[in-house]
Amino acid sequence: MPIYNKLVRDRIPEIIEKTGKEFRTDILNKADYEGQLKVKLREEMGELLEADTKKDIIEEMADLLEVVYALGVIHDISPEEMESVRKRKQNERGGFNERIFLIDVEDE
Repeated sequence: MPIYNKLVRDRIPEIIEKTGKEFRTDILNKADYEGQLKVKLREEMGELLEADTKKDIIEEMADLLEVVYALGVIHDISPEEMESVRKRKQNERGGFNERIFLIDVEDE
């Protein structure tokens, strides 16, 4: 039996159950849950960095957002609050659309 020891989406047990396979799960406490979300965040980021088709990139970006939204729930931060801060920072400092690469800045 393969051992996964990883955070999975909520419906994964239901999906496995339909296959008739035996499995075990546990419910994480809040601290462990946050820690595992951060592990999942790294995993999803790695998958995004490896994605090379538009379809795969969209899938991985959506997975990444799902983890970010779950971390937001832990800290009582809504997607709307995140978007508001993102827009404010974009207005104040810009986005990344112009592809500017800073090489150096003169010391005082």
